[in-house]
Amino acid sequence: MKINLVPAVVSEPEPAHSAPAGARAAAAAPGLVNYSTSDTAQPHTVEIDQRAARMNRMRRSVVTSARMIELGTQAQRLKPAMVTLTYRDVDGWAARHISDLMKHIRQWLERRGHKFRYVWVAELQKRGALHYHVLLWLPRGLTLPKPDKQGWWPHGHTRIEWARNAVGYLVKYVSKFDAEEHMPKGARLHGAGGLDAFGRAVRTWGNLPAWLRAFAGVGQRFVRVERGGLAETRTGVFMQSPWRVSFHAGRVVATRLFAHVGGIADVGGPYSLLGEFEGPAC
Repeated sequence: MKINLVPAVVSEPEPAHSAPAGARAAAAAPGLVNYSTSDTAQPHTVEIDQRAARMNRMRRSVVTSARMIELGTQAQRLKPAMVTLTYRDVDGWAARHISDLMKHIRQWLERRGHKFRYVWVAELQKRGALHYHVLLWLPRGLTLPKPDKQGWWPHGHTRIEWARNAVGYLVKYVSKFDAEEHMPKGARLHGAGGLDAFGRAVRTWGNLPAWLRAFAGVGQRFVRVERGGLAETRTGVFMQSPWRVSFHAGRVVATRLFAHVGGIADVGGPYSLLGEFEGPAC
């Protein structure tokens, strides 16, 4: 199989589910807890921690978005800035606040002829108030005015600082996604915008099931179908999931029934099949 390799931007490769009997949860892939194991001739069964799996997808999506923005703007030499948004009142949050701010910043940049590229994450303070960290990329020589002084964020205080390590800043904050259950109802944990088509395709690829990433290149899109698998939207090719999901006493359990053969072994990052996607290659 000929493949076109692209820079590895997904930093959380999932280990194989072949832990020995009695292995701890740390030996399983993110979001999976060992339920039972057996020899290689028998199905492998794991309990799925749905919340942990969802948090890992969010972390992967946030970090990949930031890395792809950096990769796609290297020639422009943009400067990343971190904007912190806090609330004056503990219960001052409303769903429209972050989207209203994004609209103001987008319009401010567009009036100056620039594209708005950003990634944001939400975090809970110790006092119980929600606040946001917005990472955005600005042209050199351009400084964003403070949103609270502009009237874009009338809900509290804002702080702006240049980020020397943009992705590192985000990794610090997404590690706190485990406080999801304490978030206000309806609050989103993250958002991103301004990625080019290639960046969006890599992010989508990173959120495919681990078993499918061994067969699907960047740029291939899949939809779930009733038969327990996914179908590639362009060709209609169906890929059966090797996992059967069931529910036992309130626990979500997945059993691996078989293993696909012929895929790429030990996929550590995004790749594209030759001719499938026109993106940067290395």
